[in-house]
Formats: sequence, C-alpha cells, structure tokens
Amino acid sequence: MKIVVTGASGLAGYHAARACLARGHEVHALYHANEPLLPGAKLQQVDLSKPDALDAPVLSLFPDVIIHAAAISSPADVDANPELAEKLNVALPRRLAQLAHHLGARLVHLSTDMVFDGHDAPYRSTDLPNPSGLYGQLKLLAEREVLEHGVDEATVMRITILTGDSPSGARSVHEKLFHALVRGERPKFFTDEIRQPLSAMNLGEVLAELCERPNLHGLFHWAGNETISRYDMAAKILKHFGLSEDLIEAATCEGTGRPSDLRFELLPLVAKINTAPLSFDNQLQHMTVPAACRPWYEQATGQKAAPVRLRKGIDF
Repeated sequence: MKIVVTGASGLAGYHAARACLARGHEVHALYHANEPLLPGAKLQQVDLSKPDALDAPVLSLFPDVIIHAAAISSPADVDANPELAEKLNVALPRRLAQLAHHLGARLVHLSTDMVFDGHDAPYRSTDLPNPSGLYGQLKLLAEREVLEHGVDEATVMRITILTGDSPSGARSVHEKLFHALVRGERPKFFTDEIRQPLSAMNLGEVLAELCERPNLHGLFHWAGNETISRYDMAAKILKHFGLSEDLIEAATCEGTGRPSDLRFELLPLVAKINTAPLSFDNQLQHMTVPAACRPWYEQATGQKAAPVRLRKGIDF
C-alpha cells in the first residue's frame, strides 16, 4: 500500500511513518523542515504554508492513503499568528480532502481534544464540540472541512496530549520539561487539569492499522487508558528519571481559560481495532532524555543517560 504522511518530522507524523514502514508499506514522508531519520521512506520537503503546494506531490504519487499529521500544534503559536494557522490548520486539510476525494484515496486527519471546553468529560465522538480557544476553533473547522470534502474517504482522529521521543527532541511532554529544567526554570503544572496522555508510538500503530481498514471512516477518539493530572504526569516523569519532584511547582488552572478535563470515551474505535491503548506507566518506558539535555541530566543525577532510540539499531 502506498501511504503519504505529512508532518513526518513531527512527533505524530514521524511515528505514523515509522509504524507504516514496519508493516511493509511504501511510505512517502513529506516534511517542512528538519529531514527526519526514516530509513526506507521516500522523503520530500514541501512548504506547507502554501495549501496548493501538496497538489503536485500528491497527484503524482497517487497514494492509497494520506495521513495528515502536519499542523501548528501549539495554541500559543496559533494565537501569535492566526493567519498562518488558518492556512496550515484549516485550508491545508481542506485541500488534502479534496485531493483525496479526487483520487479515491483515503485521508486520515488528526484533530484534538481541545475542540471541547473541558466541562462535560468524558467526551464521546458524538458529543457537541465547544472549543474555548482559537486553536480548538480552527481544528474544529478543519474537521468539518475534511468530512465534507473527503466524503466517505475521510477519517478524523481526535487525539490527546502526546508522549514519547520526537525527532527534534523538543516536542513532547517530557522533552519540554527537560528543556525547561536545563534553562534553570521551575515549571508550573496544574493539579486540576485532567488529561489522558497518548503515546505517539501507540498512535502510530493505530494510524497504520487504520490504513489497512478501509471500512473504518468517520470521526473517532483515541488516547491512553489512564487519566492523570498535568502535575502528576510531570511528577511521574521526574520519578522515572530519578529526579526530584521539587523541580516543579504545583498550580491550578482556575482563571487561565484552559479546559480542565478533556478525557475521552474511546468507544467505538477501541472495540474495532487490534491496537490497545496504553497506560502512562507503559508510556514512561519509551521516554529517553533528549540528547541536548544529557549533560545537564548526567551532572544532576550522577548517572549516564540511556541513548535515544528513535529507530531500531540507531542510537543518538
């Protein structure tokens, strides 16, 4: 099967491409910057700020499936540049849905739990969204565009906060925490912000399986199987790496405008696929100290950091 993956240098896209390669598929990995290490994949750099930039590569490749993982994934970055965010987070997936429908290809588009306001969890895929910020509003618009223009070829997968090692070493929860500690910060984490963290590796397996299941299309939710606060998530990461919980500060999200509880109900998808959701303790086992943070970590703990293992047989 020929699969195009956008955002292949990002956390979700990288692991999706990796999982598809492991299952023997022909993978064409599109990225904007920072060429990813994906042996076996055909790599192509594309300027995704131009929605029609994907026309030529997608039409020439004539893929069976497109996994669209590229986006501005930081709410703060969306607020800072809403015009660019609209191009990347709405216009781009709309164009991909049109291309997929034209080719008869399937499109799997990644969305977010932040299309909800956090007041009525756990959320089902049939619940009415009510985003509280611009990031969630744009992602909701993208969902509607994809499902409208992609017709029966489109699948929207809403996901939660991602964990695991990223190609850049600076994208996931534990990597951002390490970089903050290296800068000498004592980051705050909310004790009343409830999340359902998702392993990027596990997400990649689900996306690869969906590529092989043409009967599964529409709107689905996916996450880990453990509910945990932002603070407890950070505390567990510190403990896993032998660091003190005193390095972080507890806070509450009251008055911040952040959604407080974004838990998902994983039915019906969890009953239809072979890949199972993972606990947070399981996800911890797949985290390593970012390469740029190793000197600080080794000095702070007196122990050598394990190598970053982003693909089998390669250490960084």
